[in-house]
Amino acid sequence: MERWRNKVAVVSGASAGIGAACARALVGAGLLVVGLARRQERIEEMRAKLPPAEQRRLHARRCDITRESEVLAAFDWAQRELGGVHVLVNNAGIIATTELSGPGNTQAIRDTIETNLMGSVYCIREAFQAMRRQEQQQPEQARGEGHVIIVNSVAGQQVPNLGPQLPSLNIYPATKFALRAMQEIYRQEFQRHQTRVRVSTISPGIVDTDILPEQIQGVIKPHMPMLRSEDVADAVLWTISTPANVQVQNITIKPQGEKF
Repeated sequence: MERWRNKVAVVSGASAGIGAACARALVGAGLLVVGLARRQERIEEMRAKLPPAEQRRLHARRCDITRESEVLAAFDWAQRELGGVHVLVNNAGIIATTELSGPGNTQAIRDTIETNLMGSVYCIREAFQAMRRQEQQQPEQARGEGHVIIVNSVAGQQVPNLGPQLPSLNIYPATKFALRAMQEIYRQEFQRHQTRVRVSTISPGIVDTDILPEQIQGVIKPHMPMLRSEDVADAVLWTISTPANVQVQNITIKPQGEKF
């Protein structure tokens, strides 16, 4: 991890859950972290609880990733104030509480697609362009590296059958399957441009976070093991710590005893 010290990491959805855990872990590993979230105040509260030396390395930016202009502004700020972007943890995502075939679900489905897919497109595009510019501005022998981490889900590998007692996962697994395909497209494009930017996916099983609708939490928590957000953050640190010649395609992690 020493080679990442004082490099810049952007984390989307950093106000809670996996994103917050990743922001804390990256700051602890010596990176400068820009946390993006609509609830900027939650990141600032988290920063206040860090040791003084780490507080200086965490920056909170209000950003709704479904709004392209806000994503552009956030990455422009990182470029101007911190000198670029070296790591992206593309984490922000939501689950709608509706059925795919249910009436009047248009906005809930659209919000999920806009957040999980279009928000990812905006963030990954801007991160890659920043990383590519940094490479082009350095002599070949001194060029650094970049790494894009896409936080996905086991729901992007197989659609869980939650049974009739639990709500439908509606469009959520479809967005996660799409992210899995996008990761491979990004890998090919990054190679096409002859960059040293890597792209990896981390696919956790059920994680104890606020993303789970209350109906699902109430049934699952008493009966099923769940990962902690910190478990996913550990996987992020391991992924970026691998040698620059190693392409980590996907890491799947599940809680011991998970039934899916």
